[in-house]
Amino acid sequence: MRYFLSACLVSLALLGAAAPVAAQTARPLLLEGTQTVFQRVLTKPGAQIRSAPQGQVIASMPAFQPLYVYQRANGWLAVANSNAGGPTGWISEAEAVDWKQNIVGAFTNAAGRERQFFFETEEQLRWLMNHEALRAVQARLLAQAEAGIVDGAEGVVAIEPEEFVNIRDELYLMPILDFVEDLHPVNYEDVLLMQVASVPKDAAPPTAPEKGEGAGPFDVGIVFVLDTTQSMEPYIAATQRVLQSTVQDIAGTEIGELVNFGVIGFRDNTDAVPELEYRTKVLMPLARRADQAPVIAAIGSATQVARANSPGFNEDSLAGVEDAIDEIDWDQLGAGDPIDARYVILVTDAGPKDPRDPNARSEIGVRELQTDAEGRRIVVMTLHLKTPVGGAANHEYAEARYRELSRFAGREYYFPIEGGSEQAFAATAQRLVTALTDHVRVARGETAVLPEAEAGDDLVALGRAMRLAYLGAQRGTQAPAVIQGWIADRAVEAPQAQVIEPRLLVTKNEMATMAELLDNLVRLGEQATGTDDAYSFFGQVRGVIAQMAQNPDRLVNPDTDTLGGALEYLERLPYQSQLLQMTEDRWGQSAMLRRGIIDGMRQKLVQYRKWLFDPTVWTALYEGAPDGELVFAMPFDVLP
Repeated sequence: MRYFLSACLVSLALLGAAAPVAAQTARPLLLEGTQTVFQRVLTKPGAQIRSAPQGQVIASMPAFQPLYVYQRANGWLAVANSNAGGPTGWISEAEAVDWKQNIVGAFTNAAGRERQFFFETEEQLRWLMNHEALRAVQARLLAQAEAGIVDGAEGVVAIEPEEFVNIRDELYLMPILDFVEDLHPVNYEDVLLMQVASVPKDAAPPTAPEKGEGAGPFDVGIVFVLDTTQSMEPYIAATQRVLQSTVQDIAGTEIGELVNFGVIGFRDNTDAVPELEYRTKVLMPLARRADQAPVIAAIGSATQVARANSPGFNEDSLAGVEDAIDEIDWDQLGAGDPIDARYVILVTDAGPKDPRDPNARSEIGVRELQTDAEGRRIVVMTLHLKTPVGGAANHEYAEARYRELSRFAGREYYFPIEGGSEQAFAATAQRLVTALTDHVRVARGETAVLPEAEAGDDLVALGRAMRLAYLGAQRGTQAPAVIQGWIADRAVEAPQAQVIEPRLLVTKNEMATMAELLDNLVRLGEQATGTDDAYSFFGQVRGVIAQMAQNPDRLVNPDTDTLGGALEYLERLPYQSQLLQMTEDRWGQSAMLRRGIIDGMRQKLVQYRKWLFDPTVWTALYEGAPDGELVFAMPFDVLP
């Protein structure tokens, strides 16, 4: 668990310790038209908490701190950090801003696009987006900002940080106060224009990273996840030759000390076929080594492929990738110096087992696995061998899954090897490993081995993204010091590139509610086999929700006409929830639709449970926050 804005905790502790102004059993006011969504406000710069309206000041608050509202009276608000226990002080309405959606913005990595601007008004943002000389004006404003000139001219109040700020590693609060859904004038695709808030210019400066964090030079970790079933022997041998050649080239150099390797093998379900010997196995953990001979030997041992047939053509590659995310020590906890650029290279000639396959280890889906990997700054790359034995149908299925798995920062790192050519595979693997090694060379100011044209735009942009993330961690980069400003979620000059990712700031109790609801929906959905059962399903769901509503920690709305309506806070988001659109009539009409929704819920449920039991993703917004009120900035694409 982490603490947010530690410099502000003194004020928050004072607020938490203030004498109650109402009964401790009180709950915050509800948003109009809802039964479970509490009213919240954000403090303005200079806001003060008082013992009573016009009363004694008991705490000075940091800017844009979220508070629950328990009472409104003559221009004053009774507020508290917590949604349980009653109010602990009063704040003037003039010193607070309503926050209705509980959504925050998270920066994406700026590699491959220009840094974006925050404007004072929505109209000024639209002025730039619609300007016929957009790129020229943008270049001029950027030059002024880089020269330190951000004085409100043309409405610019701040610029996006040059380095990447990872919200998963260090939560920053950039609440979205308002948003407008529109079409981007460049390509007429959807765009969100958002009014966001952040810490003001006179806030305390960011603290430097703790000793040991990011202390070493920029380095790279590459973990091979190898399919070690019968058909893969020649490709594993080729991988060994590529790695051996790379290691020989960098041995004894400073570059060689900054490129690190690990190896995982995967096969299939050993319960079904014990002769497979293992489903997944860490053949060599990722570590900083002066001598890479053990890694080369580990890949060599992987050429001793399984001699038994797997149950079905598809293999459990997702289990191998999941282990590369969860079991590999990317943070190098013993040394206190995390691996900076994190790459997983999946090598396989088979598609992944579907989570519904009884021989799959995990019920987690490709989308959830990719989201978790990107949140941990891990890039999954897939070398997919399209061998003739797989057939066109399997190739199409596997390619779709692996493309989704191999996304990072808006780009795909999927490398198909048509026909399973051993020569093409060796050449692609060599180019990939060399390009990743070049990321270290360029970070050190050295010349890359591969020309940019040969490496390709995606791998060059990836190197820049990793360097920006490294610099952001080293320098303690934070979100820009703006009071309030408007920014688009897509780059004004390149709308295919996302700039701000809206996320829902959920408490642990709220995520636990999501998990409990999905668990019940999946259980009841699996029991409903026929059409009559499908129509009775909604009645059973209402009973479960009514029972959940008896628990004060489970904020659900029992009066709902859709599956997702029990989670009312989903209804106010710029996000199309499949559950919110699922009425009783639609549920009863299509067995295939029901199957798809149940499978999707099950996959999300697995990810929710992983997050709930991972203390590193949860942050306290105030000192002494109970476990259920720790928060996490949850990506929209894994919401129910």
